[in-house]
Amino acid sequence: MKTSKTYAGIPEMYSKIEQSKIVLIPVPYDGTSTWQKGADKGPQAFLEASENMELYDIETDSEVYKEGVFLADAITENTSPETMVNAVHQTTKQYINKNKFVTIFGGEHSISIGTIRAFNECFNNLSVLHIDAHADLRKEYEGSKYNHACAVYEANQTTNLVQVGIRSMDISEKREMNLDKVFFAHDMVVNEDWMDDAIDQLTDNVFITLDLDAIDPSLLPSTGTPEPGGLFYYETLEFLKKVFSDKNVVGFDIVELCPNPTEKSSDFLAAKLYYKMLSYKFSSNDDTYDTDDALSSINPFSKLSKFKDEDYESI
Repeated sequence: MKTSKTYAGIPEMYSKIEQSKIVLIPVPYDGTSTWQKGADKGPQAFLEASENMELYDIETDSEVYKEGVFLADAITENTSPETMVNAVHQTTKQYINKNKFVTIFGGEHSISIGTIRAFNECFNNLSVLHIDAHADLRKEYEGSKYNHACAVYEANQTTNLVQVGIRSMDISEKREMNLDKVFFAHDMVVNEDWMDDAIDQLTDNVFITLDLDAIDPSLLPSTGTPEPGGLFYYETLEFLKKVFSDKNVVGFDIVELCPNPTEKSSDFLAAKLYYKMLSYKFSSNDDTYDTDDALSSINPFSKLSKFKDEDYESI
């Protein structure tokens, strides 16, 4: 993919790795999607839309880009789904080890296997907040456990997984679910307390994986598998704001933008949503980000990491 010079066209003084609190990693991968192709074009469309945003956020009265946003090189490994996941895993950990607030923009949802694995190895007692139309709990699909339909199967085994917005799944996935921690769309619409109920299921440290098909397709049609009955914009923002306010969000990824050259509003919604999430993070918690208290007590990679600390000095 063609990488922009800086995220959202911000001045270079706010884009250097040394001064940036935030890292953005694009992952233009679309190797296992099963309906509409094009998620590999999502990061480029997102970056182009981001260049056309106003960078003052009215709600939080902030300009979060001034915290510094380093746009990392895109991860382009696509030899196989497994090698892609391994590349995402390793690169994500490299930046976490630099005490950055790491964000990832895909690409299809299989990239999240690598991002979640990295954050789980670096942060104690991690919850994964999975906002999606689909359960993504298959152990294997089409011969691979690194398929987009398996995006949070591993997270369900190794973290505290809380799922929000689910409205499409295979019956086999029900056997994998912890139903107390799944918020189905048809229940959410009649439960005024669903946001608080979902947050109550989270531990203090939270990683968010947000599939854009969680948003109603009337607002965001450009995704690989659109499902009716999704979240609306201000509803989504209200929930995210509560999560960022109440919990220590340690990072997030956004996936499954499948851009349509004649429909740009989806690209722009994705760009705004990413920027709003950063704004919520840095307008709460005294506008700081420090992993020292959240990281494992011995070192960031004490939880069975296959990488050694010295492997992370190259970036």
